[in-house]
Amino acid sequence: MTTRAGRRVRRQFGRLFAIGLAVVTVATLGGTAAQAQTSTKPASTPAFGGNVTIFDPSMPTEQIQAALDAAAAKQTDAEMSTDRYAFFFKPGTYGTDAKPLQFKVGYYTEVAGLGAGPDDVVINGKIEVYNRCLNDNGTSNCLALVNFWRTLSNLSLHINGTGQTGCRAGNTNFWAVSQAVSLRRLDVTGGTFSLMDYCTAGPQYASGGFIADSRFPTVLNGSQQQWITRNSHVDSWTNAVWNQVFAGVEGAPDESAFPNPPYTTLATTPVSREKPYLYVDDKGRWNVRVPSARKNTSGVSWANGITPGRSVSLNDFFVAKPSDPVWLINAQLLLGKNLLLTPGVYNVGQSINVRWPDQVVLGIGHATLTAVNGATPIRVADVPGAIVAGVTIDAGTTESKTLLQVGTGKGGFGCSSPGNPTTLSDVYFRVGGPHVGKTGTALQVNSDNVLIDHTWVWRADHGVEGFTGGDTERWNANTGRYGAVINGDDVTATGLFVEHFQRYNTLWNGDNGTTVLYQNELPYDPPTQADWMNGTENGYPGYKVGDKVKTHHLYGAGVYVFNQNNPSIHTENGFEVPNRPGVKLHHIMTVNLSAGTIDHVVDGVGAAADTSKVGVPVFVTDYPLP
Repeated sequence: MTTRAGRRVRRQFGRLFAIGLAVVTVATLGGTAAQAQTSTKPASTPAFGGNVTIFDPSMPTEQIQAALDAAAAKQTDAEMSTDRYAFFFKPGTYGTDAKPLQFKVGYYTEVAGLGAGPDDVVINGKIEVYNRCLNDNGTSNCLALVNFWRTLSNLSLHINGTGQTGCRAGNTNFWAVSQAVSLRRLDVTGGTFSLMDYCTAGPQYASGGFIADSRFPTVLNGSQQQWITRNSHVDSWTNAVWNQVFAGVEGAPDESAFPNPPYTTLATTPVSREKPYLYVDDKGRWNVRVPSARKNTSGVSWANGITPGRSVSLNDFFVAKPSDPVWLINAQLLLGKNLLLTPGVYNVGQSINVRWPDQVVLGIGHATLTAVNGATPIRVADVPGAIVAGVTIDAGTTESKTLLQVGTGKGGFGCSSPGNPTTLSDVYFRVGGPHVGKTGTALQVNSDNVLIDHTWVWRADHGVEGFTGGDTERWNANTGRYGAVINGDDVTATGLFVEHFQRYNTLWNGDNGTTVLYQNELPYDPPTQADWMNGTENGYPGYKVGDKVKTHHLYGAGVYVFNQNNPSIHTENGFEVPNRPGVKLHHIMTVNLSAGTIDHVVDGVGAAADTSKVGVPVFVTDYPLP
């Protein structure tokens, strides 16, 4: 029998051997990577590359405005572009009452402050996202349903509409977005923050987003179909459409009248960890703040000073660019470096391996990893505290078994910590869109004690792949069987958005799991009912809890149907779970978007979401039924 002490010794020996092997390998291939990073002092401004712009408060407002406007003009309609951008503001104040800084944020763009706290960077003006008007030369079909992939964080925004005209002249900031968009560590004052753009022609729809660790004035939800806000403060929230979820939010609306309005409110967030962020300290040194995990908390993390956690010098990160080979990235990770991925598209033909406890992978500017030759772009070992944040993962044209795999499962060391969960923050997945994509499972979590803090797992329902056979061809070429498969125990998801996969969008096999807001659209494109069968059952539920699971909690969830390729298709249930006391679903719904039918909400309970009630949710307040 191998003792626990013996296993520790063997693991330590293995680590030392691996580090020695990495040093020899990297030296053989062109000089020791570690030496390359430490042989000279870093420049005052790190070498982030040409797609990262750093502003200083001494710069004229006109210069800053021009740079941001140029990027917005390029990225506002660049949904399938390969361009990626990050704009960082050093501590200070930008814009004045008379000359506010006002700009739009386009696709694949991150805007962030570089202070230790949000109030270290003050923007006097507006930072906005408007509807895209897709027909009649940009004058009709105006909506935000495809406003994806953009980030705003770590600054104070004093809303100032001076100089704007017409509908936009008032002190309302417009943030009209849908999935893969996060608002983090913001302190917003001076007006109303609208999650829709009501200043264009209709229909002005918007569909989903995420706020965390922020203070807001009045928030106008407007047409937003679903939204999650956690660990924040709001002065007021105006309305709800289908599914608005609040966890640990001071000032959150009461849920007692559910489903009219459809608010779901948790007094605290069960498990949370704020996303790591870059900051410049008072001596001009660059660091990454890595927040600590917290349990059962409410309000912002920075109310009493810097967010609790640890600061890691940027010198302890390998700053990668898209041209760097994966072997070099892996050598640096093996040597104990953390990884910062600068903006761009990385072609990944072998896995990037996160091996050590507390190791951090942080992407800026929506850094994107594209699978090549069927690779799994990221693998995270069974270790506590590893973090992957700010990364988008694209499936390639050769099928990958998985796109991100956390842990090896029960056959691994199984090392995890409830107080220091492995964490995925703003990690997004795409199967198709800019090119054909293929995967078996996009996100697979095998480790215990994992936190998924905002993800969008998307099998693309549209793109530029060039299919001549429309949705039927997409169904057969753009393949993704499973969206998120959760095999580990004690996994928590706060903001889980999964769409259009060809079998289970989410399959949760681990015990004691918790999801706070779930949003799903079933696939649009099954050609026939025979293509959408789960054995003898019509279709796959959008959220499936495994039959052996004893404990599971789901708060605020929706499954939508839009079988535009064949409106006669049926799906038996939106949700399927084992009917036992420890498995509890709170505030769930299905809705028909105009084609197809979901026959029941959950396990045969609930009326059909069919074309007789397009856009009208079918709610079940609690399941099992009282």
